[in-house]
Amino acid sequence: MAQADLEAIAFPRLDDSSLARFENCPDVVFRRYAKGETLVRTGEEDLPAFFVKAGEVEVLDESGDVPKVLVVHGPGNFTGEIGHLTGGRAIATLVARTDCEVYVVSKDGLRRLLTLYPDIGDIVLQAFIARRQMLRESGQFTGLRVIGSRYSADTFRMRDFLSRNRILFTFLDLEEHPDVAELLRQLGTTEADTPVVAWGRKMILRNPTDAELAREIGIKRPLQQTVYDLAVVGAGPAGLAAAVYGASEGLSTVVLERAAAGGQAGTSMRIENYLGFPTGLTGIELAERAMIQANKFGATLSVPSPVVELTFDNRYSVLTLEGGERIVSKCLLIATGAQYRRLEVEGCERFEGSGVYYAATPNEVAICEGRDVVIVGGGNSAGQAAVYLAHHARSVVLVVRRDSLDWSMSAYLARRIEVTPNIEVLLDTTVARMGGDGHLDSVELVNGKTGERRTIATPAVFSFIGARPHTNWLPQEIERDPKCFVRTGSSLAESRFWTTKRQPFLLETSRPGVFAAGDVRSGSVKRVASAVGEGSMAVQFVHEFLKDM
Repeated sequence: MAQADLEAIAFPRLDDSSLARFENCPDVVFRRYAKGETLVRTGEEDLPAFFVKAGEVEVLDESGDVPKVLVVHGPGNFTGEIGHLTGGRAIATLVARTDCEVYVVSKDGLRRLLTLYPDIGDIVLQAFIARRQMLRESGQFTGLRVIGSRYSADTFRMRDFLSRNRILFTFLDLEEHPDVAELLRQLGTTEADTPVVAWGRKMILRNPTDAELAREIGIKRPLQQTVYDLAVVGAGPAGLAAAVYGASEGLSTVVLERAAAGGQAGTSMRIENYLGFPTGLTGIELAERAMIQANKFGATLSVPSPVVELTFDNRYSVLTLEGGERIVSKCLLIATGAQYRRLEVEGCERFEGSGVYYAATPNEVAICEGRDVVIVGGGNSAGQAAVYLAHHARSVVLVVRRDSLDWSMSAYLARRIEVTPNIEVLLDTTVARMGGDGHLDSVELVNGKTGERRTIATPAVFSFIGARPHTNWLPQEIERDPKCFVRTGSSLAESRFWTTKRQPFLLETSRPGVFAAGDVRSGSVKRVASAVGEGSMAVQFVHEFLKDM
């Protein structure tokens, strides 16, 4: 899309008839501000949106070294970006450039307005998405500063958490950035304290946990409601689909996610076989749009909210979160997905986050530029990663333990790999050993048929082998198959944990009212479209179950 077209979408002007609808709306407050008065300060929570009736409001970026004006809103314009719906603190300060009159709409009120007035809602949502895209692509918005070494596992963890949660930030590499020592001095810290997170010239946190970082930037807050119609554990494609359909159909819905919305699909840089997107889309785009939809309809998404225990109180599910917070729900959907297994080779665990990775995203690209990299796996995720990294690395070595790519990779990906000159495919091959001092620098490979060994100098190995479901938090009442995937369906009527006379629904587990969807479910098709379908379908079964409560 041309820049001019993107700007037109990002900064539309509502006509007088559209603004007139706000006059008698209970969710809207009319206010006047004097020239120079602050409407919102950077870092504030529970952000309202401002629709300008008269005068001008300027948006100030204070995240860099010098404050700068991002945009000036005039009559018919409105403030905000997707953070207004998905959560987080204000990333900019709003100041009345002139005496002005505005309609103030709270976060909850904005959700209701988007539904009540879909024509205005479409304009607002498209603008919010376009504004975030412009900020991300401009290179002019600093956002949070993450300062640390590219070889530090903690630095990688923080960058990965922020990027997967779509938080705008700038990474300052100790090994490369020329001004990093001076900035650390101004922040009153040293290299020994890194990684650190800063906003402008203000220190925020030293090597925080994901939960500490989430609380500081405002995306993690205490859940206000304790009993929900539907609790969804996991915000991958299945969980997000359930959140959209559940909330849009009037169910009080909460989604509890341990790391970031999107699941494995959220780390894909190109999904080409998802219906309706012939040119493909990234996992981040899919997850971000699904989050906006879920928030638009009133679902509550809480990240990070790892669930550590599931118990039952009569017919209700009781979820205990890390830290002791408890959530009760009438129905529960298990959508925790699966993650790639760790390579069972010497050195793997030691180099995780400093050379061994389980996703190929822009975070990892910097360390791969102009270098040789190794990808392990023969499925679609490995193929997508190989094609993506081939644009950045000098060469990509794809290590496959089977004798052909056709066992588990889509034909279009296998053919694309064959014609990409800097991708080398090693069949019948596995990783034997990893080496390095502090961070990965070499990998030893072995051919299972010939016994031939080969050592490759590389700073990065990407592992996409097998899948291990996130089910260790489940009690014995939720039956699983020998590989720990959750069992569902009519066969569970014979389970000793099944307590009703009716047959279990298609996606229902051995406990009535508890459902499973997506990759975590035994026998599921491991595709994004299948997960979305199952998450959507589960909500219909939830309605059926609630009828009898």
